Amino acid sequence: MPDWSYHAIFRPLLFRLPGRIARNWTLHAIGGLSRIPGGTFVIKTMGHMELSPVLEDQLAGVPIACPIGLSSSLDPHGTAHKALAQFGIGFIELGPVTVRAVHSDAPITRIAEEEAIVYPDGYANDGADAIVARLRKGTGHRLPHFVRLTPMPGSSPREALLQQQELLEKLAPYAAGFYIDGLAEGWPSEEVLAYLDEVRQLGQAAAEGKPLLLYVPQQYPIGMLRELVDTAAAGYSGVVVGEAQRDAGTRSMRVGGAEALAAQLERVRLLREALGEASSIVAAGGVHQPQDALELLAAGANSVQLHSGLVYAGPGLPKRINEAIIYDRIQHTEEQIPPSFWANWGWMNLLGIGMMVGGVLAWLIASTTVLLPYDETFLGVSRSVINRFNGHIIHFMSHDRITLAGTMISIGIFYSQLARHGLRSGLHWARTAVITSCAVGFSSFFLYLGYGYFDPLHATVAAILLPMLLLTMRGLKDYPSRKPPGLLNDAVWRRAQWGQCCFVVLGCGLAIGGLTISFVGITNVFVDTDLVYIGLTAEQLAAWNNQLIPLIAHDRAGFGGALFSLAVAITASALWGVGQGESWLWWTFLWGGLPGFTAGLLIHFHIGYMDFIHLLPVYIAVMLYGIGLYLLYPFLVSSAGKYARVTRTNEQF
Repeated sequence: MPDWSYHAIFRPLLFRLPGRIARNWTLHAIGGLSRIPGGTFVIKTMGHMELSPVLEDQLAGVPIACPIGLSSSLDPHGTAHKALAQFGIGFIELGPVTVRAVHSDAPITRIAEEEAIVYPDGYANDGADAIVARLRKGTGHRLPHFVRLTPMPGSSPREALLQQQELLEKLAPYAAGFYIDGLAEGWPSEEVLAYLDEVRQLGQAAAEGKPLLLYVPQQYPIGMLRELVDTAAAGYSGVVVGEAQRDAGTRSMRVGGAEALAAQLERVRLLREALGEASSIVAAGGVHQPQDALELLAAGANSVQLHSGLVYAGPGLPKRINEAIIYDRIQHTEEQIPPSFWANWGWMNLLGIGMMVGGVLAWLIASTTVLLPYDETFLGVSRSVINRFNGHIIHFMSHDRITLAGTMISIGIFYSQLARHGLRSGLHWARTAVITSCAVGFSSFFLYLGYGYFDPLHATVAAILLPMLLLTMRGLKDYPSRKPPGLLNDAVWRRAQWGQCCFVVLGCGLAIGGLTISFVGITNVFVDTDLVYIGLTAEQLAAWNNQLIPLIAHDRAGFGGALFSLAVAITASALWGVGQGESWLWWTFLWGGLPGFTAGLLIHFHIGYMDFIHLLPVYIAVMLYGIGLYLLYPFLVSSAGKYARVTRTNEQF
């Protein structure tokens, strides 16, 4: 469930349910999807999170693909870890892990106005044995686990030490590192220091070579934290600033809220100043938008962990943070020289222009003669003879061919724009969109042969354009985007989620329409409303001229294939390309949609084929198209102007 579907569809529904039920349903749904064949591919396809080498880092000596972790409390049973691992995270926290299970069925409360979550028991977990059994069975992903070892509630320091020893021995084979918890138990400071020193020695013996990070509760007093840093923290590989505010009386914990980020920033700055650069610092809470993560990293954190931010901002938050980190890291590096026109992207640009030219020519022919000489040769009759038999047949064929022409022009616009702004800049999603759409489009050529009619013009066009696709695929390379990403969960961003949803639904709807038209074209050829418009049955048409239906089938199958190819380009662009300030994509949606919709509507009005049911999908598509453009404009276009003004201002200084 990417952000556009989460905010437009799922979040309004889930937030009507009790917190625990909503969490369980969500985790079981995405976890179940990840466990079926092809499930993780679907999750990756919807989010398209490609982790760049720019993001690679280390956490206390452990290699991680990106500096974003997943908080354990979000999915305490590991139900959806395999799915969540595809969201663009670099490591997963497990914990709190206690020697025995701690269960709680009390309600989980959301405080939506503060973007906070209150859990009834901050110690709740399945217990060490159950977690070890789960890890032994396999998690379905390769991300490193950092395990938070926590004493049983109410334990004394001596009891806690024995428990930590047992936990270390059981979990050492499966953990990349450990978070050592226990500072929330309320022990006297001298006992805390002795406990931490002994746990460190136990860890070095039981989990040799694996880092130990000190887990500090979010509400830990600053004065005590300074004392802790001066005495015990130096022996650890780093410090984790906890995500929650715990209530010692009730054992409940509160995650998120307006004060969480400020508390994290204050403690991260203090720790970095005191510990220097050698120690790792994890900020485990307070991140609800990319700007929050950048602030924590700038303050000295090596990595951040996500929890309540995923609930309120949506599952696309890791991807958005990664894009912000990439931009932050590369904006001052030397810009990559774009490839020359003839290297690869220029050929796709030419392919797009060729599609536009071909579409215009096809439109002119379809709106005048309709039939080409080889069409009449195949039929054995002229256009005038067909008109004397039934005046609607030529109009019906014109309807198919003009809609195909409009679709070709739309495809050409998308290909040309994706080449100029996507392939040229090395955007991985643009390459995937173009190549997938082209593969579908060229493969659909074989649908023309479904009824035995070979169209030499289509074959010639395909033969000219196919080498351009092959030349495009030479030497394509991926580069990170150098455009500033959106950093805030503001009203413009939230509005854009609805606009993105409109275009994704539009693309999927066009894909279904294209497949349906292609299937009808190579099977029944006509739907009922077609025959009502023509005024004849399929049998009557075949009886008059047995070559007529194969010719019409060729047109229908070709249009269906082209529509599906366009749908792939639209869907991929809407899924992966919508980013703040990407004005070119909005103009691509606008100009790329106009020829197809104009052709589809005008030809129906012109020939009088106005059956409401037949045109209902077109009306719905036009509605989604218009609403989507309206909702996306501030995010894609207005933001581009804002960034341009900011850049010019910075350059003046």
